[in-house]
Amino acid sequence: MEKLHGWAHGLGFSQIAVADVDLSSAEPGLQAWLDAGHHGRMHYMAAHGMKRARPAELVPGTLRVITARMDYLPQSTEPGWQAVEWAGLGRPEQAQISLYARGRDYHKVLRQRLQKLAEMLEAEVGPLGYRVFTDSAPVLEVELAARSGLGWRGKHTLTLHREAGSMFFLGELFVDLDLPPTEATSAHCGECRACIDVCPTAAITEPYRVDARRCISYLTIEHDGPIPVELRPLMGNRVYGCDDCQLACPWNKFAQTAVLADFDVRPGMAGAPIAQLLAWDETEFLRRTEGSAIRRIGFARWQRNLAVAAGNALRARDDAGLRTALARAGQGADALVAEHIAWALSAAPAPAALSSGPPPAGAL
Repeated sequence: MEKLHGWAHGLGFSQIAVADVDLSSAEPGLQAWLDAGHHGRMHYMAAHGMKRARPAELVPGTLRVITARMDYLPQSTEPGWQAVEWAGLGRPEQAQISLYARGRDYHKVLRQRLQKLAEMLEAEVGPLGYRVFTDSAPVLEVELAARSGLGWRGKHTLTLHREAGSMFFLGELFVDLDLPPTEATSAHCGECRACIDVCPTAAITEPYRVDARRCISYLTIEHDGPIPVELRPLMGNRVYGCDDCQLACPWNKFAQTAVLADFDVRPGMAGAPIAQLLAWDETEFLRRTEGSAIRRIGFARWQRNLAVAAGNALRARDDAGLRTALARAGQGADALVAEHIAWALSAAPAPAALSSGPPPAGAL
């Protein structure tokens, strides 16, 4: 294991651990979540059923799962970064993109490096059956991370680590090698409910339960249809993902910056005006998002999200330039985008400017 840890750190991983494959105790909770329809239109969640909780069924022969954590805060991040993000959320005309998506697509980064780790392990132990996962298949990655000791499941359902908060990616390496499992860690959320209270759409319906149908990350990324009208005003200027529950979490004062430059912020991915992004045509969108996770949603969903943010900005303060940008984006747009642009253009400014800011701090 010592060699494995050394290789992993050399590849940019912050931590690795080993989980057993018996996740049977997680099955009732997963089934209840599916039965409640909280997966929304992510039909693949239900299609795979309990395979998500049965690694040895998903990949026959699997004996252990090597779990990996990779920190993603950009290397330029300075102390007080949460205040910077809250300030961005308070500027209605500015497009807010989730921190994790401002650099290179994490799927590509983790997959390549987990593959390399597997090859190094195979060179050491001989023929090895393995499969790499990076949020790309029916894997209960938070459950595996918690059982292996990478952290504990926070009330927002993300993995939390005492020395790294939650600003990291998870990856898994299923192996047919009988490695010794590492010890799980205890939970340290206590009575804090900062993440629950701050959620703009009340998507965290209770501790450890998220209704994806209300989650802004789901709505802006996974959801491919019209965004429910009643949720649009609650989305503010968030055009790809949402970090609010992580910004409010007191453990993220310990969040670590990335080892790799892959997650450095790309031009246009932080602080760009909504009107500027609306001016992109599809060719420009594809060029700007090459190698980015944002490209995965496609141009139509990108425009849909921008239209909602623009409508919210116009409700805060009328802006002729933003209305012009919306009208231009609507020329030749498909029905989905056109409907959201029409909604945005129907906006009447609010009596007073909207504001956004950090919630009351939770207690560790």
